[in-house]
Amino acid sequence: MMRMILLVPILLVLVVLAAGVWFRLVPMTPAQWHVVPSDVTPPSSPNFALRVGTDAPVFTQSPDVIADLLTIVAQDTGAKIIAGSPQSGHVSYVVRSRIMGFPDAISIRLMPEGAGTKLEIFSRSRYGYSDLGVNAARVAAWIAALETQTGT
Repeated sequence: MMRMILLVPILLVLVVLAAGVWFRLVPMTPAQWHVVPSDVTPPSSPNFALRVGTDAPVFTQSPDVIADLLTIVAQDTGAKIIAGSPQSGHVSYVVRSRIMGFPDAISIRLMPEGAGTKLEIFSRSRYGYSDLGVNAARVAAWIAALETQTGT
């Protein structure tokens, strides 16, 4: 009986560690996660943030300038490119949570808008039903960082 009492917590710790390794190593395939934000049908779950159409921010700088600034913002938040590039105008990133490494995908399209740039963005969780507002907060933070860097 004493062995069982000791074995259960040890097995629980091993399961949590294995899950942490799995979530950090699970691949994010471009075919599934590299999407054009304006082509997305919003998921039925609340674990995403989508800014397209009139909800997409517009910057006065050219797409090339915004692409360079986006690269800095993404690097500062630990985002890794899955596919595309900011300079091509279409890029998808993966960002993983600190503790468990849960992956979130962020797809961005930069489009000329007059003399400036429209930024469409779709951030979503790979796992779970609710993200507790993480994706919406990330989108707001990335847009705010770009606004700070552009003086908008």
